[in-house]
Amino acid sequence: MLTGVKEIARRANVSTGTVDRVLHNRTGVSEATKNKILAIMKELDYQPNILARRLASKKVLRFASLIPSVSAETEYWDAPIKGIEMAEAEIKQFGIVIDKYFYDQNDKQSFVKQSNNILKTPIDGILVAPIFIEESLAFSKLCNLKKIPQVFINSDIPNESRLSYIGPDLFQSGHLSAHMVNYLVASGDKILIVNISKEIDSYHHLMRKEEGFIAYFKDHQKKVKIIKTDITPDTDYPSVAKRLTEVLTEHTDVKAIFVTNSRVFSVAQFLQKTNQEHIFLVGYDFLPGSIEHLKNGVIDFLICQKPQEQAYKGIMALYQNVVLNGDVEPTYFMPIDVITKENYTSYRN
Repeated sequence: MLTGVKEIARRANVSTGTVDRVLHNRTGVSEATKNKILAIMKELDYQPNILARRLASKKVLRFASLIPSVSAETEYWDAPIKGIEMAEAEIKQFGIVIDKYFYDQNDKQSFVKQSNNILKTPIDGILVAPIFIEESLAFSKLCNLKKIPQVFINSDIPNESRLSYIGPDLFQSGHLSAHMVNYLVASGDKILIVNISKEIDSYHHLMRKEEGFIAYFKDHQKKVKIIKTDITPDTDYPSVAKRLTEVLTEHTDVKAIFVTNSRVFSVAQFLQKTNQEHIFLVGYDFLPGSIEHLKNGVIDFLICQKPQEQAYKGIMALYQNVVLNGDVEPTYFMPIDVITKENYTSYRN
């Protein structure tokens, strides 16, 4: 049924101004009157003409995105950029502009600089990939003071308020990785966890995956020997190869390797060059380099969690909250997809 503000006001026995205040979530309306109006709107299936309202206001709403830039080391962040652009194409007709900011995922100060740049301009909502914990917490607190709604993707910030988190359950993705490795190893076998990052301690998402992986074997009381190595601060291929050579020379009986991020392709490259493809390899993300190693059997499993869709949903959550005054799920976990050489051709980020 199509209806309008006048009909809602007539049924509620209030002015159209009162209905308008409820529509825009403004103060000055008693709780009883507000509930009455909302009930009538629900009964009439009232859908406000958002487009007409936005065009009439002529006010530009500005969202900002703050994610890592695509680098030579990983193309992972190309997918979220595409997701942001998809959402932008859908909502730009409502007078919404998305300002895109990028930081170097290997440089905390670049994150700080860009977050400060964002706060210099009026912003109505922000999408953030919060890699650096302390710096992201500080930025989030400043956004809260300015009442800027924030949506996080890729990794969450512990113990901090935000509008929504859209991304993987990091602990469970690590747990699932261990579940798969469990079928590939026997009691007493060695498993190597590899973290590849400039600053391991700052990367909350790597640590949570590692915790989930280790917890699986503790929970199931399977007696495997887990060793780990952190490849830091240099993360180029020669540095990865040097460290893996050291570890696998000391531990010649490693049966499986779990890489906690998208740089699994560097480990796969090393195993192929050193004729050690017999070691089971599990890692993250649907990137061209990793897909090639998945096809040739060096990588056994890739864990993927749709980064393009994360960013798209994140922008649309801001739209839902800021423009439509609608509720947004505080936590939306993405599916944990397991990709193999048998199903990779049908997968989309």
